[in-house]
Amino acid sequence: MITELEHKSVSDLLALHAEVSARLRSSGAVRSSNNPAGDYAETLFCRAFGWDMAASSEKGYDALDREGLRYQIKSRRLTASNTSRQLSALRNLEAKPFDFLAGVLFSSDYSVFKAAIIPHDLVLKNTRVSTHTNSRLFHLRDAVWAWQNVSDVTLTLARVKI
Repeated sequence: MITELEHKSVSDLLALHAEVSARLRSSGAVRSSNNPAGDYAETLFCRAFGWDMAASSEKGYDALDREGLRYQIKSRRLTASNTSRQLSALRNLEAKPFDFLAGVLFSSDYSVFKAAIIPHDLVLKNTRVSTHTNSRLFHLRDAVWAWQNVSDVTLTLARVKI
């Protein structure tokens, strides 16, 4: 497949990307035309645990479980050129907009590399403030999986078939 792609023009590759994005959306794997990692993570967590996705306009959380607990779902795709584990910005953490952070690291092919569910208080204690983005930043470092009250859900997420 890569050999075939090497001979495609940039415009052909962008058209293919648009077609792939449309197919992912129509299949239910993602729910927007954004970078698929975030939407795909939401779909995997919700299907794995039976959570209900929050409305796209909901601030501070992405899903609810049957008990009404709120989950902020974040992801990061690791590639050879970018191994950063920094998740996207978290805002208004002091107001506790979610009960748990559900985080997944994807391998470059979007397979589940590692996934965890982390209580809000641990997230808050382990972020750093970014004045540039008026938010807090959190990294899914290997140490996270050893923290007390963190659930390693890697195998559960990896088993989800879409």
